[in-house]
Amino acid sequence: MFILMYVSLAFGSNASALVKDIGPEQFPINEHYFGLVNFGNTCYCNSVLQTQQKKKENLLTCLADLFHSITTQKKKVGVIPPKKFISRYEKKMVNLFDNYMQQDAHEFLNYLLNTVADILQEEKKQEKHHGKLKSGVSSNKAEEKKTEPTWVHDIFQGTLTNETRCLNCETVSSKDEDFLDLSVDVEQNTSITHCLRDFSNTETLCSEYKYYLFYFIFFLYRMRVKKLPMILALHLKRFKYMEQLHRYTKLSYRVVFPLELRLFNTSSDAINLDRMYDLVAVVVHCGSGPNRGHYITIVKSHGFWLLFDDDIVEKIDPQALEEFYGLTSDISKNSESGYILFYQSRE
Repeated sequence: MFILMYVSLAFGSNASALVKDIGPEQFPINEHYFGLVNFGNTCYCNSVLQTQQKKKENLLTCLADLFHSITTQKKKVGVIPPKKFISRYEKKMVNLFDNYMQQDAHEFLNYLLNTVADILQEEKKQEKHHGKLKSGVSSNKAEEKKTEPTWVHDIFQGTLTNETRCLNCETVSSKDEDFLDLSVDVEQNTSITHCLRDFSNTETLCSEYKYYLFYFIFFLYRMRVKKLPMILALHLKRFKYMEQLHRYTKLSYRVVFPLELRLFNTSSDAINLDRMYDLVAVVVHCGSGPNRGHYITIVKSHGFWLLFDDDIVEKIDPQALEEFYGLTSDISKNSESGYILFYQSRE
């Protein structure tokens, strides 16, 4: 089942041009490339969807209907309005959603993944509860509260381990924390590998206690990956609050993201330490700030790269990805910069 951002389905318009660029003979069998109509400022939503069992209508059923509508189209390429999905999302976010103001693609990604996972877990819980009622088995409240992993977790969830070492007594403690995506800080003229290395660098913490005298206890703290996900979603923290400006601004730093990636900042007890990842999609922010601009997405499908700009789709050369690394100067200059990267495990 193909879902969410990583999906062999792509969407696009300029049908004849796209078919010509790909080639009628080389056009993937059973694939449909359809663009999504932009309802005002919904490109942040389209960009995430373009990179991705019916009961009561919810965000998941609307998403399923959207993909079903695309896969059952007779045409191979075209445009389709995700009106039902957007309407459902607006209804859910009625107090927060402003169609005349740019929203954040990363916040939408988090909301979508967590909402879909919650819906699936609730369905599992209800099915288990009704199954027990039919069989006459008494319901165990403790068991009902337990949450089971869903296909969202199977695809996107990894685990971080937070390690703390006390320099006074050498005691080591660790705590695991699940994640669906990783948010990493960015620096000028670096790479995503460098960003990930900084993400897990050792940090010295100091705790001060007062009894009769002041004394200090120092800790070494670091965060490493313990369980690697099937799809590694990396969010580049390009929006930073500037005290002197009293607002958020965009860090258009040049950050290189390779086509292949291997994580080295893993814990000693991690499984598949040498797992290799391939870049499969990039959500790009175009503009100079978080509340303005535009989102587009780039997706790899059957060995070639496609650029999706709402209802427009184009085949691009792999070298064109370098245009979305960012700029070598000016932190807040208008730019087209990689914002969310999706890497798929080869295993």
